[in-house]
Amino acid sequence: MVQTDNKSPTYCVIGAGTAGLCAARHALQAGGRVTIFEMANQLGGTWVFNEEVGKNEYGIDVHSSMYKGLRTNLPKEIMGYPDFPIPEQESSYIPAEDMLKFFKLFSDSFGITENIKFSHYVIRVKPTKDEKQWEVIVRDCPNDRLDTYYFDFVLICNGHYHTPKLPNYPGSNVYKGKQMHSHEYRCNDPFVGESVLVIGAGPSGMDLAYEISKKAERVTLSHHLKDKPKTVFSENVTSKPDVVRLTETGAVFEDGTTQDFSVICYSTGYKYTFPFLSCDCGILVEDNYVQKLYKHCINIRYPSMAFIGLPYYVCAAQMMDLQARFCIKFFSGEKQLPPREEMEDDTNAEMEERWRRGLKKRQAHMMGPQEDRYYDDLAKTAGVEPIKPVVKKLHKLCAFRFSEDLVNFRKDKFRIVDDETYVKID
Repeated sequence: MVQTDNKSPTYCVIGAGTAGLCAARHALQAGGRVTIFEMANQLGGTWVFNEEVGKNEYGIDVHSSMYKGLRTNLPKEIMGYPDFPIPEQESSYIPAEDMLKFFKLFSDSFGITENIKFSHYVIRVKPTKDEKQWEVIVRDCPNDRLDTYYFDFVLICNGHYHTPKLPNYPGSNVYKGKQMHSHEYRCNDPFVGESVLVIGAGPSGMDLAYEISKKAERVTLSHHLKDKPKTVFSENVTSKPDVVRLTETGAVFEDGTTQDFSVICYSTGYKYTFPFLSCDCGILVEDNYVQKLYKHCINIRYPSMAFIGLPYYVCAAQMMDLQARFCIKFFSGEKQLPPREEMEDDTNAEMEERWRRGLKKRQAHMMGPQEDRYYDDLAKTAGVEPIKPVVKKLHKLCAFRFSEDLVNFRKDKFRIVDDETYVKID
C-alpha cells in the first residue's frame, strides 16, 4: 500500500511466537511503527509450557501444545534466525525452556518486547471502507475492554499448532474410553496401567508413543506410513495400520484385527484457523488450503496483509524470517509487487503443478522435498538474502531422524563450520 503522507507505516503483528517476532523485527528495521498483539501473558508462542488445557483464565482457548520434558526434534544449529543463532551449549537438541530463553533474548536485542501488548486477544480484522487500512478490534483481557486500532499492514503470525484436526471415524461417538488430542498431552503420569492407541506417526505421535509406553501397560501406534518407522520401541509398543472404525471398547484396523483400548490419543495434526478474519478480507480456508496467497504468504485480494509461517515440513524459523523479509521488502515500498493478475497466475501455476504431483488440497502448503525451491524463489523474487546452503543440508539430514532412531537421535551433535559446511561431532 502506498503511503499518502510522510508518517511511518503502521504494522499490526498478530502473535509473538517464532513468526511474529521476526516479522516485527524486520518491520521495525524498515522504519515501521509496530504493534504486536499476543493473547498469552508472555512471548514465545508454542514454546511456552502451560499446565492448563482447554480455556485460560479469560475464557480463551489455550494455544500451547507443549509438554513436560520436550526437546527440539531439529538441531539448534538450524533453529535460530539466519543472522541470530541460538547460543552455543552442550547439546544440539535442546529443551523447550532454552528455546524460550532464546526468543526472549532475540526480542530484547531488537527492541521488540516493548512493542508487544500481552494478554490482548484479536477479535476482528477487516478492511476499512475505503480499503486503505485495516480496522483491528482487540480485547484487552486484563482490563476486559475492547479497543479499535487502524493499521496500514497486517502480518498474521498466529501459528498452526493450536487447533486440533480430528479424524471422523465411524463409531467415534460410541467408543466409551477417553479420547484426546496430542494438543492436550502434558506428561505421561495419567497413563499408568492404561492401554493406549496413538494414531499418527509424525514427530509428536512417535514421541508420545515412546513417552506413554514408559507408564502404560501397552501402546499401539497406528499409521499409514509406506515405510515402517525404524525406531525400536520397548516390547509393550506394537504397530498397526490405519483405523477403519471405533467400537465401544476399541478399534478395528485395516488389516481386519480388533483391539481394545482405554485411551485413544490422536496425533493427527492441526487446522489453520483465523477466527478473527472477517469474511471480506479476501481469504478462504478450504480443507487446510489458505487461498489466495502469493508465494504462500501475501493476500492477493488485499496485498497489505500477509501470513507468516503457513508452509510445513520446512526449516521453520529460517523460513519464517525469509518470508518476513520477503513481505517487508514489498510493504516498505522498496520493491513493487506484480499486478494482481500476475500474482494469481503465478499462484495458479504453482498449485496446478502441485495437484499434478498428486498432492491433496490439505497438502497445499506442504513443502518437504520442494522446500529449497520455495526458499530460493522467495529470495530471488524479492531480492533478499537466501537461506544458507549449510542450513538446507543439515535440515535434510535431520528432518526424519526421529523416525529412524527416536530413542537416540537427540544425542547427535553438530557444528556449523561455514555457510556451506557442517560437521557431526562424535
